[in-house]
Amino acid sequence: MANMVKKHKNTTSDQGPMSLHDPNLLSVIVPAYNCKTIAKDLSSIKLHLDILGKPYEIICVIDGRKSEKDDTLELAKKVAGQTVKIFSYKENKGKGYAIRFGMARAKGGLIAFIDAGSDLNVNGLGLALEHMKWYNADVIVGSKRHKASKVNYPWQRKILSFIVQRATRLFFGLGISDTQTGLKVFRREVLVKVLPRLVVKRWAFDLEILAVASRLGFKKIYESPIELSYNFASNIGMSSVQNFAIDYLAIIYRTYILHYYDDNNNTLWKDDPDLKLRYS
Repeated sequence: MANMVKKHKNTTSDQGPMSLHDPNLLSVIVPAYNCKTIAKDLSSIKLHLDILGKPYEIICVIDGRKSEKDDTLELAKKVAGQTVKIFSYKENKGKGYAIRFGMARAKGGLIAFIDAGSDLNVNGLGLALEHMKWYNADVIVGSKRHKASKVNYPWQRKILSFIVQRATRLFFGLGISDTQTGLKVFRREVLVKVLPRLVVKRWAFDLEILAVASRLGFKKIYESPIELSYNFASNIGMSSVQNFAIDYLAIIYRTYILHYYDDNNNTLWKDDPDLKLRYS
C-alpha cells in the first residue's frame, strides 16, 4: 500500500516523457486539507464508482498540513491502492492549486473533481456523469440551485450564491445558477485548452475555470442536481468573502482589460511545471 502513495517531492516519474491518456477512463480529483473524514470520503467515492462499473482512478491531493496534529495524509494513505492514488506537498497552496495538481496527473478522458469533507453526497457524481452523456456536454456543474437538488446550507451562503450567480451571468455570460459547488466534470479536451491559462489557486478557482472555458468556445456547460448537507466544519467569514471578491474582480480585469486568457497572450501565462498535463 505504501508504494502507492506519491509525495510531491518524490514525483520524479511525473517529469518523464508525456504518455497517452485513456479516453475510456474516468479520473476523479479529491482535494483535501485538514480533513478528518478523508478516509471515509475516499472509501465512499470508490464504492460508488465500483457500482457504476466504469473504469476509474481517484487522485487525492493533500493540500499541505495545517499543523503537526493534522493527520489527513496518514488517514488518506489507509485507502491508497490500485485505483486510489495519494499525492501531497508540504505547504498549503489552495483548493484550486490542489485540483490543478491532480488534473495534471489524470489519465482519463473525463476528469471530475469533488470536495472532501462529506458535505456533498457522492451520488451527485453519478448524476453528473449521466448528465454529461445526456447533453453531450463540455462541462457539467453540480448545482445547489438545480430544481432537483436537495440542500441544507446556511442562509448566508444562499445570499452569496445568489449574488455571484447574477454577477456571473452579467460579466461572463454563464447561464448557470451556481459556480461554487465543489463537484464538476470536464471533457479532457476542455482542460487541455483551459488549464495553462489559469491563475487563481484559492477563492474563485471554480469561476475562473468556467469563465475561461466559455470564453474559449466551450459553451455546452450544464448543471446537474446534488445532495448537500452542510456539516459546519468550516464557515464563511468576511475575510473569505473579501478574498473571493478580489479574485472575482481580478478575473474580470484579466478577461476584458488585459485579455490575458486569449491565445495571443500565451507568453504571459504562468509556467508551473507541477501543473503541466502529464498525459497527452
